[in-house]
Amino acid sequence: MGRIFITGSSDGLGMMAAKILLNNGHQVVLHARNEQRAEDAIIANPKADSVLIADLSNISETIDLAAKVNALGHFDAIIHNAAVGYREPKKILTVDKLPHVFAINSLAPYILTSLIEKPKRLIYMSSGLHRDGDSGLDDLLWQHKAWNGFQAYADSKLHNLLLAFAVAAQWKDVASNALEPGWVATKMGGAGAPDSLADAPLTQVWLASSMDPQVLRSGGYYYHKQPREVHPDSRNHEIQQVFLERCEQISGVKLLA
Repeated sequence: MGRIFITGSSDGLGMMAAKILLNNGHQVVLHARNEQRAEDAIIANPKADSVLIADLSNISETIDLAAKVNALGHFDAIIHNAAVGYREPKKILTVDKLPHVFAINSLAPYILTSLIEKPKRLIYMSSGLHRDGDSGLDDLLWQHKAWNGFQAYADSKLHNLLLAFAVAAQWKDVASNALEPGWVATKMGGAGAPDSLADAPLTQVWLASSMDPQVLRSGGYYYHKQPREVHPDSRNHEIQQVFLERCEQISGVKLLA
């Protein structure tokens, strides 16, 4: 049985994935943004080992979260599930003066990947909307262009693939993969979402725990456990490196080879 850490697991797909993994006998550590949501996480999954608290929009708290994870010992898999949606009519800035969507969806997974001891598996939650993402990376912080919440979200989901595939290329001893769960009726997806909510957490559970040979390979992208095409620039090594360099400049954290 594996030991798995899941970000953003107080509700939604993170909570659902945790429940399945726990019911299958795995050890799971949860994550929540604040104390109230931590209580919600434990109520939803009382068999979890523990719940760690950190606001992933805050660079300092994200760095501290990585230290808390490392203090618990080695993990077999980490699911980078935490994210915010695109229904932000205006640009919201964090305490670090970063766009809220970028800080949580793009930068936090980079920081945690860089600082947490390498697990055997890394799973990144993307979205089919990543195909609408801008691979130019020339204005990651939306300092020069008019704010567009949908585009910022799509960009962030492309960033998840750039990170997942860069890690797959650099860390040969880690299976680094990404997925899209589908458009489902979570708080983020909205009540009218058409895809199966019951099926939505199954791919990340599969990537985190299955011994399927496909899962043990790196650099894959999946929808309902099946390979799916990606934005072609997501596999461009030079673009991946630009994204890593920009994240290092913004966060002060370096992804080591």
